[in-house]
Parts: sequence; structure tokens; C-alpha cells
Amino acid sequence: MFAEGEEPAVIRAAHTFFQQGFGQPILIGRKKVVTDRFRELGIPLRREFELIDTSESPFLDEFTEFLYSRLQRRGYLKRDCERLVTNERNIFAALMVVHGHADALVSGVTRNWTSVYADVHRVMDEKPGRHVIGVSLVLIRGRAVLIADTSIHDLPTGEQIADIAVEAARAARYFGIEPRVALLAYSTFGQPKSERSEQVRQAVRLLDERLVDFEYDGDMAADVALNRSLMAHYPFCRLSDTANVLVMPAFHAASISTKMIKELAGATLIGPIVVGLSHSVQICTFGATDADIVNMAALAAYGAAKE
Repeated sequence: MFAEGEEPAVIRAAHTFFQQGFGQPILIGRKKVVTDRFRELGIPLRREFELIDTSESPFLDEFTEFLYSRLQRRGYLKRDCERLVTNERNIFAALMVVHGHADALVSGVTRNWTSVYADVHRVMDEKPGRHVIGVSLVLIRGRAVLIADTSIHDLPTGEQIADIAVEAARAARYFGIEPRVALLAYSTFGQPKSERSEQVRQAVRLLDERLVDFEYDGDMAADVALNRSLMAHYPFCRLSDTANVLVMPAFHAASISTKMIKELAGATLIGPIVVGLSHSVQICTFGATDADIVNMAALAAYGAAKE
């Protein structure tokens, strides 16, 4: 389901998504606007494309009742929920997925990531026993590295950093990568000392207690985690090779670093990829290209198929 179905970039991406056999696109938008856009773009409106105008949906009452049951103790009146269902395309699209009328959702082209996630989270929760994080996949010079958490946890506690490491390792295996997780900090194995580094060291202790089934170590600086020569100065390091999963001590560091790598080093950046939600949802970054949208839609479709 493409929540921003009136946007030219989304229409082009939906067309490519269908042509490449990823699935059947459902576009949300005013039908006349969407059909006019198809014509202007010279893209055939195939019968396999489903267009949904929220104001004409037969599910409005059902969706309103469901949303009201979730939000009534968070300060929302029923009429507020009615407006959200009718006017907020991300909420409507998420409701379509939760109620089984669509398999997956992609959005985020016209709004910032945090706003879209807030809308989606009004409708759905984490998977039982899971934690929602954002993971970015960086592809550069033949290397694939995952960076987390790029989206959700501002200044995570030690326990949250441990949870992020577990989810990021799970995401690595999802992409066929056997995780070697570095829990990053300004310090390397205790020096120099800082409050943030202590949270990272606590996360390592918690992972020890949990007996997780992947390689991990920390606290360590990013260059030590990624450079074999520097890592060799720490023969006690538990990682068998350079890290391919980097867990940051705060999402500011994660978000800034991924964007810098993309802009300065020309890396291919996929994400942030949403991990841990109850249903398959992916959120593009604001101003995403056609290719970005196709990639995120394909990830959402693949996630739905895996579930």
C-alpha cells in the first residue's frame, strides 16, 4: 500500500514496483487527482492497480471504532478519531494493513520520518517480545554494514542499547549477514571514561547475561570496530573480524553518520528500515527518490511475505 498515491514519484515507483513483480500496488488518494497524474506521467493505469479514496471507503466506521478503542484514554474523542481516519492517509493506510485489506505499507515521501512513525504507531504496536528500532543498511566498496538505532531511541539506556543490539543482529540475519556487532562509543574498552560509554558497557554486561547467539563487543570507537589493524591492538576483543553491525550510543550519532557516509563517501544507503513492528511497514526519508521508494516498498512486501 502506497499511502501517498497522489505524488508523481510514488506513482512512478508503484509502476516500477509492479513491473518488477514485487506485488500489486494500492494507492491512496483522490481518484480524479491520481488518474490525472497517471495521464500526465504517461503511465498506464492498469487494472491491477487499486485506487482508494479514503472519503469513499466502506471501512470508515469500523476503522474509527478500532482507533477510538486505542486512543480514547490518550485524550482523543471519537470525532477526533473520525477525522484522523478520514484525513490522515498514513493512519488510514496502517488501518488497512492491520485489518488485512493490504499486506504492507510504505510512506514518508512528503512528511518527516518521525511524523509518519507517530501516525503508524497510533494504529499498531511492537511484535510481542520485540522492540521497534530503525536500521540503516550501508553498502560501500563491497562492504555491507548495518547501523542502528537511526530513528527511535534518543539517548538509550544500557538495557535499551542491549535491545537495539539484539534487534540489529536479527536484521542482519534477515539480510543474510552473520552479525558481528560493535557497540560504539567515544571510548574503546573503558578509556577515556564518559557517561555514555558506561551505558554501552552496561549493555555488554546485559548481553552477557542474556547469552545471545551472535558476536558482540564494546565499548569501542568506530575506527577500531571497522579497521583490522586497529582492532589487532586489542587481542581480547571478542569479534572474529571487523564489525558489520554498528550500534550507536544515541540516534543522533546514528542518523548523522549514515547521512554523512552517503553524501561524502557516495555510499548506497537503504533505510532507516523499520524493525520490530507488528505489521510490515517501511518509511522513506523525506524527499526520497523513485529508486528509494521502490526499495522500501520491496522491503515492505518481502517483510509481509516472510511473516
